[in-house]
Amino acid sequence: MRYMLLIYSEEAQPDAAPGATPEIPPAWLEYTDWLLKKGYHSAGEQLAGSSAATTVRVRDGNRLVTDGPFTETKEVLGGYYLLDCDSLDEALEAAARCPGALYGSIEVRPIIGMAMPG
Repeated sequence: MRYMLLIYSEEAQPDAAPGATPEIPPAWLEYTDWLLKKGYHSAGEQLAGSSAATTVRVRDGNRLVTDGPFTETKEVLGGYYLLDCDSLDEALEAAARCPGALYGSIEVRPIIGMAMPG
């Protein structure tokens, strides 16, 4: 079964110059390596800061575009991992090992497969 690990934490202030690729801390590299060795890892990426977000809503047939995230909150979605695990227990173990769990929270959510036409 596929699971999405959604990584939430307080938004970090960027240390690098705008447009620069941030260096990945060793704990995250080790975690990703563990996921790969277990055969769980399908995908994962860090997201740009919430100031780069754009929210789209449609109300009464009109598109409303707002800069920034939909809600104001201290914790923001900072990244994700897409896992393929045999059970929820395996996904929960993977979430508990995630470095982000030490200072934020990891939401574990099953993915519902959808049949696409054609």
